[in-house]
Amino acid sequence: MTTPGIEMSAGDTGYEAQISGDWTLLNAAGLEQKISVARKHSPDTTGKLNLSGLQNLDTTGGLLLLRLLGGTTPDTLADMLIGAKANHVLLLKTICQALQQESHPRRPRSRGIDMIFDRTGRWAVDTWMQVRVLLHFVGVVIVTTLRNTLQPWRMRWTSLFYHIEHVGLDAVPIVSLLSFLVGGVIAFLGATILRDFGAQIYTVELVGYAFFREFGVLLPAILLAGRSGSAFTAQIGSMKSNEELDALKTLGMDPICVLVMPRVVALLIMLPMLSFGSMLMGLIGGGVVSALILDISPGMFITRLYENTSITHFWVGICKAPVFAFMIAVVGCLEGFKVSGSAESVGRHTTSAVVQSIFLVLVADSMFAIFFEQLGI
Repeated sequence: MTTPGIEMSAGDTGYEAQISGDWTLLNAAGLEQKISVARKHSPDTTGKLNLSGLQNLDTTGGLLLLRLLGGTTPDTLADMLIGAKANHVLLLKTICQALQQESHPRRPRSRGIDMIFDRTGRWAVDTWMQVRVLLHFVGVVIVTTLRNTLQPWRMRWTSLFYHIEHVGLDAVPIVSLLSFLVGGVIAFLGATILRDFGAQIYTVELVGYAFFREFGVLLPAILLAGRSGSAFTAQIGSMKSNEELDALKTLGMDPICVLVMPRVVALLIMLPMLSFGSMLMGLIGGGVVSALILDISPGMFITRLYENTSITHFWVGICKAPVFAFMIAVVGCLEGFKVSGSAESVGRHTTSAVVQSIFLVLVADSMFAIFFEQLGI
């Protein structure tokens, strides 16, 4: 270890400091004293630093050299150094940039109307970026689906049947119970309103239209968005946190093919089936309430439903199910891939998956309603 030194001399352009030895943390105490002495015999700023004799330099020594040099910027620093090594110049520039950033005052937080515009702008940009990512992911999933259709041996059949059981069969009880209760509520409310007009018999058509066109597919879709969509996000997010996705890529496996496709296909298969079951249970619930309150026998209920309700309403409702299933599966899987690695991130993206799925389902249902209204169906 070489003892550090400072020699001040007067030149044509100002004072020049001859630097020698090791300017490191171990010599910091002695360098502080030498810099104080040198500053007494020189102006506030030193014209040049001659570093030809400098041996070793660390961040502490670099900070002391910049203090000796006085005020400077990263752009003008090189002009104030003589005989400096390239690594020493780079270190001094880095320290100078860090000091310059710390010296900048922090921007005051937005207040009032500025904060509203700031948050609105950030929300708009974030939303647009999420839409772009979602559209890109949808394209990747569609391409993978078409490739797997032409090459069925690429499909993970064991995983597919597992998700069919988890998504569809395990959800039958809750979907059936909820549809039965909602069907009963619709029949009761319809009868209450139609009683004033002496048209209680039309409760049958009300229940049929409501479940064939809307509730029969909406209820299972919303339930699966909260039940299966969140599960997809949590499962894939946990795998990403444990670096299992990186392991799949290392083994040459495509995460889209291995993880996403079985979940998407399982929902595409099971949501139409669950919607059909939901329609039946909703009609049964409406029929039970009609029999208990309106004295409409089950035979009369079925006959009137058969004669006055077109099968078109059933197809209008059931054709929505694959679209809803695809959106729920894609959003749930995409949010899982967005997880950053922490448990807090898994929870945040799981919540986001449920909210986005339900929002997209309701938006799509509204668009379907407008579309079929324009067609006169």
